Amino acid sequence: MRKTASIASIVLGVLLVIGVIGTWVVVSNTLAEQKIVTSDDACLPGRTVQDPFTAYCQAAVIQKHTLETTGGLTYAELDREDPLREVAMNSAFLQSSLFTSIVAFGVAAIGVGMGVVFILIGLGIRDVAERTSEPPAQV
Repeated sequence: MRKTASIASIVLGVLLVIGVIGTWVVVSNTLAEQKIVTSDDACLPGRTVQDPFTAYCQAAVIQKHTLETTGGLTYAELDREDPLREVAMNSAFLQSSLFTSIVAFGVAAIGVGMGVVFILIGLGIRDVAERTSEPPAQV
């Protein structure tokens, strides 16, 4: 029973790590395919958006530029007839998309951590099983 639990935990951990790495690569490649480059006044200027850090910097600079354009007003604060409301709406959409990718990267990082924990648990079960097993009978 302990051997089965050990193997199952290790296999689950490995599968989780592999799956999460795949997710990270897909999200990263999907962002990079958009060919978004952070603006010169972003926290990481002139970089292709393809990871959580560049995605955050681009979202933050979009917010900054939008507030400069709208006089500090958000989409909800602008009058329905204000032509800047569409700018604010597009800004909110872009920021939300970037923040969604940041969440995906965060979930992937947590998934790697959980995969490693499962692997360590499996190895621990195996170690305890080996230490507590009865020695072979002497003839």
